[in-house]
Amino acid sequence: MKKNFTNTASNKLYCNVFGHQYKVSKSVTSHVKEYTCKCCKRQLTTNSNGNLIELTPKYREINTILEDIYVRRMSRLKTKTLSSSIY
Repeated sequence: MKKNFTNTASNKLYCNVFGHQYKVSKSVTSHVKEYTCKCCKRQLTTNSNGNLIELTPKYREINTILEDIYVRRMSRLKTKTLSSSIY
């Protein structure tokens, strides 16, 4: 168990020295994404201004609802364009 602690501490030290290596973990919409650091597993998301902020349970819920609205809207627009292209 001590080995995991030192591994986590070394990953955090790496991020403190060289910076985080963020990777997109989830694309909520075309503008809002969730990021995760490869080393320390820190999670961030974009806020309404486009800045990166810590992914808290509040923002996780907001992103879930926003994704649901976005998916519904895109599917509705897709069916609308398909039906209008027939005529």
